[in-house]
Amino acid sequence: MSTVMSAIQNTISISLFNRGLAGKIFDEVKKYGAKVVMKNNTPECVLMSPAEYVELMNEVNDARLLTIASERIANFDSTKLVSMEAFDKEFGFTETDLADSDEVEFE
Repeated sequence: MSTVMSAIQNTISISLFNRGLAGKIFDEVKKYGAKVVMKNNTPECVLMSPAEYVELMNEVNDARLLTIASERIANFDSTKLVSMEAFDKEFGFTETDLADSDEVEFE
């Protein structure tokens, strides 16, 4: 029942925009979260605050990265690993090259 109530409370009609109530709607979105805009009894779009959108996009990106990492772990083959020495030799890097480079920060 709470899902139905939540859906009712979080939907608004497009006609409210036509009546000049956009400011009130935007205030509700900031205060209570996303709203689904209905047009002809069909969901037309979702309104959300920029902060909520950024948070959602961050979660989507994290999920994508987790999927990639999980696939890589599942397909990991230790026989294909290359040592640092072998890599340096293959591409012609020397200790001097590495000493002259700036340190790289990983997040």
